[in-house]
Amino acid sequence: MEISTIGLDLAKNVFQVHGISATGEVVLRKALRRSQMLPFFEKLPPCLIGAEACGTSHHWARELTRLGHEVRLMPAAYVRPYVKRGKNDAADAEAICEAVTRQTMRFVPIKSREQQAALSLHRVRSLLIKQRTQLVNMLRSVLAELGIAIPVGIVRALQIAREIVDGEPKLDLPTEATNVVAVLAGQLLQLHTQLRKLDLRLAALQRNDERARRLATIPGIGPVGATALAASVTDPSQFSSGRQFAAWLGLTPRQSSSGGKERLGRITKMGDRYLRQLLVIGATALVRYAKEKPATVDPRFVTLLARKPARVASVAIANKMARMAWALMARGGVFERGHAPMLAGA
Repeated sequence: MEISTIGLDLAKNVFQVHGISATGEVVLRKALRRSQMLPFFEKLPPCLIGAEACGTSHHWARELTRLGHEVRLMPAAYVRPYVKRGKNDAADAEAICEAVTRQTMRFVPIKSREQQAALSLHRVRSLLIKQRTQLVNMLRSVLAELGIAIPVGIVRALQIAREIVDGEPKLDLPTEATNVVAVLAGQLLQLHTQLRKLDLRLAALQRNDERARRLATIPGIGPVGATALAASVTDPSQFSSGRQFAAWLGLTPRQSSSGGKERLGRITKMGDRYLRQLLVIGATALVRYAKEKPATVDPRFVTLLARKPARVASVAIANKMARMAWALMARGGVFERGHAPMLAGA
């Protein structure tokens, strides 16, 4: 009996396959080693293959698509309800096989190697920022224990680190403490240098990417945010509106409605946390500009700040930025101040 649909549970070395026929009968249950994956699917006639969007999933999706199969990736959270009982690879593969045939299932577009390479720059940058923060905090705590306080701010911390590495000023510290502080200061400066190089690479990437250049015209979105959005959103047409895109990023209120009564809570914080974080940081900068230089930002932001607390306003502005980003990716063009929004269905 010919296989029409396959549920593929991905892993590092052992992959579980669950295949069914066009009538829904189970045709195949099989575990494959990594070396057996491509030879096995090369022998199969073209079929529909479902898999969870996880680590390595985009790589395998590209490889299986090259062999002529139709591959659909799904969020793991949407597959979980189809697991009948227990938790093992065979049950997961069966659940994936059933979920991929659902008409209402949502799928994740397959990313290219270039998109994944761009996102790897962002992941490394995020990691180095966390490590830099850890080093600054450790340097502050060591010096504070010995009676030396570093002023607030990353700029002042880096300045102190440079002075320590250069031997100025002469700190009256025990020998062991001097050695520890020198190690921390040296690592901090090295990390900061690597971060500056990554920022330059992202700026160059933004200049060479047509979509990222257009996204960077939106106030509050710089090279980092523009390249992250361009690499993360493979197909903007999968979202029917800017609001749906903002909801995908977790920037819309959580609903708890029943009996015709609408109750809206805090934002859902679902979806890509990194993109949401970048948008909120950019919106926070706009809030600061709105307070210091109101003429430099959209008048609606100033009005919003007059009615809402700064943190609430920054999230609302991030939601607006997400909608504008979707409009530019889906319809083309660049940001125009004072542009009238297109009506739904127009």
